[in-house]
Amino acid sequence: MLCFFQKEEVRRRHIRLHMEGALTARDKVGVQDFVLLDAYTSESAFLENLRKRFSQNLIYTYIGTLLVSVNPYQELGIYTMSQMKLYQGVNFFELPPHVYAIADNAYRMMCSELTNHLILISGESGAGKTEASKKILQYFAMTCPMTESLQIARDRLLLSNPVLEAFGNAKTLRNDNSSRFGKYMDIQFDFKGIPVGGHIISYLIEKSRVVYQNHGERNFHIFYQLLEGGEEKLLTYLGLERDPRLYKYLSQGRGTNESSINDKNDWKTISNAFSVIDFTEDDLENLFGIIASVLHLGNICFGENHQGCATVPVIREIKWIAKLLGFQPSVLLEALTHRKIEAQTEEVMCPLTLELSVFARDAMAKAVYGRTFTWLVNKINASLVNKEFTQKTVIGLLDIYGFEVFDKNGFEQFCINYCNEKLQQLLIESTLKAEQAEYELEGIEWEPIQYFNNKIICDLVEERHKGIISILDEECIRPGPATDLSFLEKLEERVGKHAHFRTRKLEGPMGRKRIGWMEFQLFHYAGEVTYCTKGFLEKNNDLLYRHLKEVLCTSKNSILKECFLVAELENRKRSPTVGTQFKTSLSSLLEILISKEPSYIRCIKPNNRKEPSRFDDFLVRHQVKYLGLMEHLRVRRAGFAYRRKYEHFLQRYKSLCPDTWPHWQGPPAEGVERLIKYIGYKPQEYKLGRTKIFIRFPRTLFATEDAFEFSKHQLVAKIQATYKACLERRAYVEKRQAAIRLEAHWRGALARREMERRKWAVRIIRKFIKGFINRDKPLCPDNEEFIVFVRKNYILNLRYHVPKNILDKSWLKPPGILKNASDLLRKMCTRNLVRKYCRGLTAERKALMQQKVVTSAIFRGKKEGYAESLNQPFADSRIDEGDINPKVLQLISSEKIQYGIPVTKYDRKGFKARQRQLILTQKAAYVVELAKIKQKIEYLTLKGISTSNLSDGILVIHVSPEVNRQKGDAVLQCGHVFEAVTKLAMLVKKEHVVNVVQGR
Repeated sequence: MLCFFQKEEVRRRHIRLHMEGALTARDKVGVQDFVLLDAYTSESAFLENLRKRFSQNLIYTYIGTLLVSVNPYQELGIYTMSQMKLYQGVNFFELPPHVYAIADNAYRMMCSELTNHLILISGESGAGKTEASKKILQYFAMTCPMTESLQIARDRLLLSNPVLEAFGNAKTLRNDNSSRFGKYMDIQFDFKGIPVGGHIISYLIEKSRVVYQNHGERNFHIFYQLLEGGEEKLLTYLGLERDPRLYKYLSQGRGTNESSINDKNDWKTISNAFSVIDFTEDDLENLFGIIASVLHLGNICFGENHQGCATVPVIREIKWIAKLLGFQPSVLLEALTHRKIEAQTEEVMCPLTLELSVFARDAMAKAVYGRTFTWLVNKINASLVNKEFTQKTVIGLLDIYGFEVFDKNGFEQFCINYCNEKLQQLLIESTLKAEQAEYELEGIEWEPIQYFNNKIICDLVEERHKGIISILDEECIRPGPATDLSFLEKLEERVGKHAHFRTRKLEGPMGRKRIGWMEFQLFHYAGEVTYCTKGFLEKNNDLLYRHLKEVLCTSKNSILKECFLVAELENRKRSPTVGTQFKTSLSSLLEILISKEPSYIRCIKPNNRKEPSRFDDFLVRHQVKYLGLMEHLRVRRAGFAYRRKYEHFLQRYKSLCPDTWPHWQGPPAEGVERLIKYIGYKPQEYKLGRTKIFIRFPRTLFATEDAFEFSKHQLVAKIQATYKACLERRAYVEKRQAAIRLEAHWRGALARREMERRKWAVRIIRKFIKGFINRDKPLCPDNEEFIVFVRKNYILNLRYHVPKNILDKSWLKPPGILKNASDLLRKMCTRNLVRKYCRGLTAERKALMQQKVVTSAIFRGKKEGYAESLNQPFADSRIDEGDINPKVLQLISSEKIQYGIPVTKYDRKGFKARQRQLILTQKAAYVVELAKIKQKIEYLTLKGISTSNLSDGILVIHVSPEVNRQKGDAVLQCGHVFEAVTKLAMLVKKEHVVNVVQGR
């Protein structure tokens, strides 16, 4: 028992030591939920965590249930079908952060609670908002249950995106596919969770882009896609050329050709989408006619007459517009150059100046395109509507522009930032509300949280009769000359004392340099933004002259008929301004959002160069600030950093306590309480609610997680050891039984094989003995095998004893029955060796051998020293030609020298020794002394050659006495007598010319 307690104490100490260890993995890749940051109030710690994750291609991070997404500018392979299945139906925090987790959580909550949900996506241009909404749509399309009848609705839902992108997106300096409008999409589901339809609402499309683009930017994609991908027949019908540079509305930004944009492929995509979304041929003809008309409008050139009134010198473009939109060219020409003024009971046509005609043309282009875009959205909605009357739940997708701060901020940025103020207010309030509701539900005391309430800024902008929008509307409708400067002065007068409003006039001496004369500054929740009032009144009015409206109402183009209604002309009431319309639509949007359970995605652009793996600290810090992420984190972390249901917490960490491992039988709350006491939680580190445990500090959770990882490795090791032992034991038993069976069978097989082998040996031995007994008898069955064996054995042994050369006389002794065969084989072997030896001789060698044969015939057995000379090869000559005197060579030049050798000549009288050279030619033998030939012995006169049988080197050349020229016999002595005599005898060519005489 004591041993058990000691082991348990060691285990507990080990767990606590491990809980205090370094968090190596988190140091490398950061935490996946910013709520778990220790320094959660530090913007630098926030950015460092974001940078760590981005460097490891971990682009998603949570702030509670809010998802922060960093655009990677590259394909990461994390949007596959397998990834979708991985996140399908999984608890929100069980897997790493992902946009699929947000989508799946919203879908599961909608299905289980039958409540409407919302996913709000925001961020600045290029941060990846559109891509995030696409991924969510794809997730619903691929993972939700589907029927064949609803396949069309799903396809229309997916293909509505490329159509809206074509008409509402454009290339900007920050993004090649920037959404220039806000979009809210409702995806409708039936009670089974099957997507059955949808509805889209658009907000504040950037109509000014139709008539003007900054340098390096493009107009909306559809213009370039039509010119690049449209068929020749269609372009001819519309009066268009393929080159975008021919059109003023497309060439101002000088960004017509972009390598990163494939307009031809995009045209094919939207053409396919049009057919699926159920656009008719007439719809497309009228739609493309409007797009072409906008391009023709931009190419209308105005001139001035002598009175300073606007004229159109060339009406080619007027004719094309009139043809495509269905009215008389003269009517359009008049509407563009004149303005109709109504004075009580009569109407007066007032000519326009050049500047006002250009304004009217651009206003017409913006109005036509803006209303056509609204018609397009309504058309898509009509194709997405589900006509079956069944209960539906929805998931809303809001792809809205994020907070924008540029060097020059205008009316569009004012509206966008006002929208973000309202959304931030909703986010903070909904987060606080959710936090407070959870605390109250769990019975934990709610502690008030300090945060920046931006309602004061929202009121500054939108308050009735007092807000900036109301003041702007007043300036737009008041009589008299209203200008952007008068609007600014009115702001200074009405809201100048507001704490979040500043102008150059109101600012102190130190701050005046930062604000221009035409600018005002607002202190938003995200920081200061300076707005230039230039163009505020014009953009807010968005005026289209009544005369132009009348012309457009008479159009035969069915789309324009729906966009410009005659009833609009009959209504004399002034239409709402753009600011008021936006405020109204924003209010209705907020009502929609408040009625739904929200989820949030905040998109961040890591750099302006669109480069992968590049993290610009200054740019990201700017976006973190304007997205309100730090404020949201502070709200989330004001209470407890982590909360989890008792069942889930106990299920994950029960292995840390012996009382809860492996199974806890009591209530989960008691199990968790016992577990955290065993681990050693301090009272200030946690609170226990009704169904959840709340952990205040991230380090407490990290320590628990580290201890769990350590414990998990120990448990896994034990399980592996036990399992491996079981497997090995099972394998051992199986192998042992198999080995026993195998051994038994093998021993039987060996015994049977041995028995057969012995039987065979007995038979062979009997035959051998019988054959040996009858070996001398003629071949018969009794001795046949023995004789064959003897023959084979002898032949096999003989191959190791065959003579290697002709001088080897050894031979293996044969058995008696093979003696004749052995003799024959020996003769064949000898002949073969002789043949081989002879074939291996060279001509020179053969000549020497022949000389040796002659020597043998002359001296063998007759002269001493002959046997010793056999091993000494004969030389061609013993004297080199250089050793012979040139005079001698000249004298015998007619004869070829065959042999030469130094000799000693003895005089016949007195036997005086004299050194001479014996030179043999083909005809004669010469005895030479230096330069003189002492004696010439022709072979014809040679009578014989004598030598003794002793071992001396003396030879005597006998000459016929009848020849008077000869000096008599020559007595010579040389060192190579056998060689010299043989050479001389062969040259003489006479039989028995050599005589070996008996010495004394």
